[in-house]
Amino acid sequence: MTKDFRPATTFFYPRTRLSPYFEGTQASGAKAYSVYNHMYLPSWYRDTDEEYWAVTNDVVIWDVAVERQVQIKGPDAFEFTNFITTKDLHKCKVKQCKYTLICDDKGGVINDPVLSRLDNDIFWLSLSDSDVLLWAKGLAYNSKWNVELSEPDVAPMQVQGPKSKPLMISLFGSELESLRYYHCLDGTLSGMEMLVTRTGYTGEIGYEIYLKNASKDGLKLWNTMLEAGKPYNISPAGPSLIRRLEHGIRNYGQDVRLDNNPYEVGLGFAVDLNQEADFVGKESLTQIKKEGLKKKLVGIEFGTERMKGWNEDYWPVIENDKQIGQVTTAAYSPSLKKNIGYAMLPIERTEIGTKITILARGDETGATVIKEPFVRGREKQ
Repeated sequence: MTKDFRPATTFFYPRTRLSPYFEGTQASGAKAYSVYNHMYLPSWYRDTDEEYWAVTNDVVIWDVAVERQVQIKGPDAFEFTNFITTKDLHKCKVKQCKYTLICDDKGGVINDPVLSRLDNDIFWLSLSDSDVLLWAKGLAYNSKWNVELSEPDVAPMQVQGPKSKPLMISLFGSELESLRYYHCLDGTLSGMEMLVTRTGYTGEIGYEIYLKNASKDGLKLWNTMLEAGKPYNISPAGPSLIRRLEHGIRNYGQDVRLDNNPYEVGLGFAVDLNQEADFVGKESLTQIKKEGLKKKLVGIEFGTERMKGWNEDYWPVIENDKQIGQVTTAAYSPSLKKNIGYAMLPIERTEIGTKITILARGDETGATVIKEPFVRGREKQ
């Protein structure tokens, strides 16, 4: 059965939070918003192809204040953070970042945050779409750990694209030129304080600015970046589904959910089972890895005609009139000039070159399992 998705209007009210950059996004002409972490997320400002080529060729800013921060601070901050995440933080130095996972006791993925170590006993978790602060408070309650858990007045902004590097160097000086991938530094700009990280969600050269005192300075930073970026053809944009798909980046809540373990969605690299310390889910994940996978998320190409937009819902993968899997993300790649996506399939149907049939908006469409990432990234340049 095909669902009939019709245009709808978003209305704003206090139950869902406004970003500190919200006024700036409105002035810049944001045309659509979604809700993420109980906050409005600008989805696009203009044609999505135009935004795609802007991040591919120039530089864009994204309001991603929805990546709300969890601050972990105190004498036991290291031990606690190492317990609730899957990476071995003994290998994370001060002013270093890590892509990590937070799992439940069964190995299900709760969140996939970017972790920043600000000091020996201060960590920030920049969240995807789930209530990790509540989870962390529950684990810390009446426990052995002496930690303070809070949400600081901090709002991330992504600055992405090949021209992001000269722009950011012009703003923060030569120190930024030597900033390595997944490292961070403290910065000031026009009296505003922030943490700058060499991270992003595009596979492109890029940075994230974690603005402190964001409730006061959000609009000021938005306008400052747009003005400073004029020589680099800067523009505001929504997070690029196409860019993250091309570069093999997963979207929590869409490609990864609580009922998935890291290995079946291609995130095993973010799990350090060989560390001595225990962490939530370690025992289950060890067993899952030992037993092997029953299903796996893979890359696919499909169809001969360019699809419009993206999949509004999961598309069934069918075989002999039965559903055997589902397409989690699908979009047209302007660079590759073909439709690509991710599909969760039984492990025996995941070999490169395997032919499958998907129901794309109700129409039977042939698809092929292909290697990912679909496009090699430039994020480490």
